[in-house]
Amino acid sequence: MEDDGWQMVETKGNQFIVNSQPFYVNGFNTYWLMVMAADQSTRGKVSEVFQQASSVGLTVCRTWAFNDGQWRALQKSPSVYDEEVFKALDFVVSEAKKYKIRLILSLVDNWDAYGGKPQYVKWGKAAGLNLTSDDEFFSHPTLRSYYKAHVKAVVNRVNTFTNITYKDDPTIFAWELMNEPRCTSDPSGDTLQSWIAEMAVYVKSLDAKHLVEIGVEGFYGPSAPARAQFNPNSYATQVGTDFIRNHQTLGVDFASVHIYADSWISQTISNAHLQFTTTWMEAHIEDAEKYLGMPVIFAEFGVSSKDPGYNSSFRDALISTVYKTVLNSTKKGGSGAGSLLWQLFPEGMDNMDDGYAIVLAKSPSTLNLISLHSSKLAIFNSMCSWKCHWGCKKKNALETIIYHDDL
Repeated sequence: MEDDGWQMVETKGNQFIVNSQPFYVNGFNTYWLMVMAADQSTRGKVSEVFQQASSVGLTVCRTWAFNDGQWRALQKSPSVYDEEVFKALDFVVSEAKKYKIRLILSLVDNWDAYGGKPQYVKWGKAAGLNLTSDDEFFSHPTLRSYYKAHVKAVVNRVNTFTNITYKDDPTIFAWELMNEPRCTSDPSGDTLQSWIAEMAVYVKSLDAKHLVEIGVEGFYGPSAPARAQFNPNSYATQVGTDFIRNHQTLGVDFASVHIYADSWISQTISNAHLQFTTTWMEAHIEDAEKYLGMPVIFAEFGVSSKDPGYNSSFRDALISTVYKTVLNSTKKGGSGAGSLLWQLFPEGMDNMDDGYAIVLAKSPSTLNLISLHSSKLAIFNSMCSWKCHWGCKKKNALETIIYHDDL
């Protein structure tokens, strides 16, 4: 793809488009890219994972544009940044462009591993605020202002490698408001909904060019009681998120869903995990079509090697289930717009592995599975007209691929 084809990703109805052509999300997560790029001795791992992802046809990566108050922190305290770590994020963005990989950049974490919501509350307490819950991140005006300041700093950042402002860079696919937001102190969902409504519009006020998504896991809440049957457990209804309501918010361009049957259903591997995955995905694709009129991506999915009964064949079966469900939607012109594996690692990063790491060099069957899926999408992406050399007279490339399932 030449530079003149490296344009912003947009939405048109329930599809992503680039240069007026459909764009299908085929990607992966690698959350630690900025942190590893901050040290010259580990920076090569960023290039390595991009090169490996590119070699199997992956074109979108989701990663963190935050690290709050921790080891190699980007934001050391509110609005105080480590310039070397910011330069590391610059490197990640510039390196992604080299490999024609687009980035979904998440702006804060719900969890504490990289500071996230709890760190903002700690900063608030240090500034003399009377805070009693981490969920006050969503409601306290001062903490909201801290978050907005961070968003502004990232969106308006001028990349020191490319001299392109982030908000003008097509390498960035989308901004994600938060990784897996939850507000358990308010199961009604009103607190989180208010935060989403304010922040989505705020991001758009700074950057009208890029897409915005929330980062929720996809749990159904009080606004859609009939959909609660699809939640993995009863607790999911109580975490303050509300999939349909959240995504009807002004400024939100597409929906995100995560899939973790081994966390939500049972840790022990079973076929019930695959059944749940299909049902969960189909429910959200239907919602995106019926109620939202937008694309939906399955932004995290995987299975942990630490699970009882785990084997690589089951992981391949899970990946295949996700890929097939997305393709089944795509061939019908549906809202299923793609998926992102959790997570892709190069060799030599075992210390960062949460159990879900996929090391392609050690996983030939998984590598082949990803490559085949990429080939199917690439053919569909590149062919405006299609003539099947088998003579099956299907209307387009993807219908032909589905018809000849062994392609």
